[in-house]
Amino acid sequence: MNVAASLSSIATVRFPNCHRCFRSSKTLIPSSSLRIMSQFSSSPSASSSPPMSSNTVAVESKKPPKQPWLIVGLGNPGKKYHSTRHNVGFEMVDAIAEAEGISLSSVSFKALVGKGLIGDVPVIFAKPQTFMNKSGESVGSIVSYYKIPLKQVLVIFDDLDLPFAKLRLLPKGGHGGHNGMRSVIDHFKGSRDFPRLRIGIGRPPGKMDPVNFVLRPFTKQELEELNFTFQDGVEAVRILLLEGFNKSATFVNSAKPLEQCG
Repeated sequence: MNVAASLSSIATVRFPNCHRCFRSSKTLIPSSSLRIMSQFSSSPSASSSPPMSSNTVAVESKKPPKQPWLIVGLGNPGKKYHSTRHNVGFEMVDAIAEAEGISLSSVSFKALVGKGLIGDVPVIFAKPQTFMNKSGESVGSIVSYYKIPLKQVLVIFDDLDLPFAKLRLLPKGGHGGHNGMRSVIDHFKGSRDFPRLRIGIGRPPGKMDPVNFVLRPFTKQELEELNFTFQDGVEAVRILLLEGFNKSATFVNSAKPLEQCG
């Protein structure tokens, strides 16, 4: 599958005629970001910098390099699962990466991966391609390779127990019966101490099997409503990385009505 074409098609579906509803959050990456991005290497020698003026060295020596954040969306790969409820984690990651001008154009650690900056914070986006039940294989490998502290791993996934399009940001917790999260926790050696952004998909109607429900595609109306949820997700991640968890949780978890496009 052509990854660039796939991401382009997702953006077209997700944000029809609603570009002016977005808060401007795109971050241009200056040439100096090449230094900052060297932090993505797990090699101890990666912290060495090219020759700089003494003034520059004096200023930068006061601030240690920032560790990258890992932003993971859970879902299933392939066209068959595109725009289904179980893939809303993928959709949210695409929305955030697109808003920040970061392309998920490489494949490594069994995932589609993109690297860049949000503000001055290095970030890695990942969409595991292992299928949901084995998401931890990919996520665990990325965390181990880049030595990312679990407090800086945000996992985004669908939640049957939240009302449709509702977001909930939590600092830690269990898997709640979600097989993707179960796999991630298993590969974190049982640790549940990492933040997660839950996206409500609602309960199945009547006596519908939840397995069938989560694999159903969204309706056109539901996709339009999700646009506002994705906007909030973009803002929430920026606040999380630049201002801290508490401010982001306050923003996400405070009940507020959906705005409408004029």
